[in-house]
Amino acid sequence: MENLPVYHGPIGKEEGERRLAQDGRNGSYLVRNSDSVPDVYCLCVLCRGYVYTYRLHKDDAGSWAAETSPGVQKRYFRKIRNLITAFQEPEQGIAMPLLYPVTAQRRAEGPGKGLSPASSDQNVYQQDQPQLQQTPPPKQHAAKGQRNRNLKTEGR
Repeated sequence: MENLPVYHGPIGKEEGERRLAQDGRNGSYLVRNSDSVPDVYCLCVLCRGYVYTYRLHKDDAGSWAAETSPGVQKRYFRKIRNLITAFQEPEQGIAMPLLYPVTAQRRAEGPGKGLSPASSDQNVYQQDQPQLQQTPPPKQHAAKGQRNRNLKTEGR
């Protein structure tokens, strides 16, 4: 896990939210240790001013899975990198695709500095951002992905 650039370690929920808010782009994401469950990690993604948190579990066979929206079949991956790649695509059972990795090494550089999109098909999502920010977060994703407090600030 330590070799994963988006892994931030045991930073806690509030610090994870702060780091995502600092980046400020819909689809920004990071991975951190769970505050409440040992040996579990959290995939956190910023969507319309909210941070959605999805627990990442490793099963007895060593495969990784993420808790997603109800009705979405659980998928297993040999590596977390593969899981992240799969969740860069739309309609995977999370609030929005993983678009902008917030790396532990570059997070201090500020929004958009030194952070590259997670894949080459980002222009479609970037064009939708103003529209996405005007609509409330989808309720269907809050069932499994934990929606954390509103991170919107005045002027944003």
